[in-house]
Amino acid sequence: MPPRSRARARNYDPAKTRAAVTAQLRHVQEAVRGLDEERLAAPTRLGDWSVRELIAHLSMAVGAVARHLEDPAPPAREIDATGWAAATAGRAEAIDEDTRALAASVAAPDELLEQAAARFAELAPAAPGERLLAARVGAIRLDDFLVTRCAELVVHTDDLAAATGLDVPYDRQALATAVRLLADGMAAKAPGGSVELRIPPFAVVQCVEGPRHTRGTPPNVVETNPLTWVRLAGGRIGWAEALEAGEVTASGERADLTGYLPVLR
Repeated sequence: MPPRSRARARNYDPAKTRAAVTAQLRHVQEAVRGLDEERLAAPTRLGDWSVRELIAHLSMAVGAVARHLEDPAPPAREIDATGWAAATAGRAEAIDEDTRALAASVAAPDELLEQAAARFAELAPAAPGERLLAARVGAIRLDDFLVTRCAELVVHTDDLAAATGLDVPYDRQALATAVRLLADGMAAKAPGGSVELRIPPFAVVQCVEGPRHTRGTPPNVVETNPLTWVRLAGGRIGWAEALEAGEVTASGERADLTGYLPVLR
């Protein structure tokens, strides 16, 4: 596929995106169903959150769709899907407080996921994609918000697998959507055309200021696999660590992305 510049907005198939949210949430539900107290209390790589808080946060991420659909629509769009990654910065404290309160409100956190799934199935399918939602990060179209829900689900599914040792599946469409959104987030954060970032088979973008590549093999190329990119963009693994492990290849004097990672903060 040709590399994508930030100037060309990416189109996502709304029906596939909605199905991907449902499918990935189902994988998470199946993974956490019946976790005992020891596993629910296990630490995660998200500060001092336990698995219990992580599950609560996942339910919040999907439950936000129904909550916002029940609220009045804001007057004008303020943010798109790509802008969501940058807009999450600075909201960690409020998210942490809400997550802890929700996790403490129930004895079985898998019930939160069931409630979120039920409300999503009830409200999301019939809602028009252009409906504006008053999201925490700003007014956003429903279709764009659902793209960000794929990213939330995929990033935190990986967190869940790391914390529990469970082999949690990834819906292919959800993973592809998350990878593409986070790649576009990199292109928006580091605009330019001197580096080609490749995440086969899902995304190719150009980023980083400098001489623009137009023909032939680019002088600066970064290539990695989808899950490693999700971990890099989400701050779950460092650039040097990924390089040392052979999970990233980088060639060219501008191909060090350390200063631009993570994409999500």
